[in-house]
Amino acid sequence: MQQLPLGWRWPAQQRFETFFVGVNGATVDLLERVAAGSETAWVFLHGPEGSGRTHLAMAACQAASAAGFSAQYLPLAALAAAQDGAIRGFGGSDLLVLDDVGAIAGIAAAEHALFDLYNRCRAEGSMLVFVADAPPAQLGIVLPDLVSRLSSCTQAPLRSLDDAQRREVLRERAEARGIALDEAVLDFLFTHYARDLGSLGALLDRVDRASLAAKRRVTVPFLRQLLREQRAGAADEA
Repeated sequence: MQQLPLGWRWPAQQRFETFFVGVNGATVDLLERVAAGSETAWVFLHGPEGSGRTHLAMAACQAASAAGFSAQYLPLAALAAAQDGAIRGFGGSDLLVLDDVGAIAGIAAAEHALFDLYNRCRAEGSMLVFVADAPPAQLGIVLPDLVSRLSSCTQAPLRSLDDAQRREVLRERAEARGIALDEAVLDFLFTHYARDLGSLGALLDRVDRASLAAKRRVTVPFLRQLLREQRAGAADEA
């Protein structure tokens, strides 16, 4: 897979420097060293939904590319039901990041394809980062040899942020866009919307666009109007 310019290939908002580290300093440091080529360990990154797994996966690819390495990102959830050749077709890069490993659990052809890809990348000397929502033994993978290979990787647990930390992340991301979020606005957002960082980031995108279009500050009355319009639109679609 050929590399594209960084601005085209890796999302600008998903970088190590934009990740709120919190209690995950050791895990982030490990991934940074792997992406820089200074750490030879193969990594199995696992954490609950909303903990920032995909953010770090993309960040590792971007950092590796910036360091002069070739990098590939493979979303296994998109390939789990595909022919095993779709998985076997990857490899040959300095860094390969495989996201949503649990998506292939119980799919025999995909499990064997990932096992073969693992062995090939090991022989080629590639750096590998596996990403999932749980440790290898808890994913439901049937192939014992694959579970063994994944378990032999350096395990990098990722813990979710608490509400106070999520509020700080949202506030910082908003400030980077020139949006001021006061405590009342944050209270409203955390009461009426999902609190995981992925959902909050998508929400901030919508709020930013809506406030620019309306030429209004982000206030609680503005958010109430936005929520009413969103619900009305959903009802019309139904």
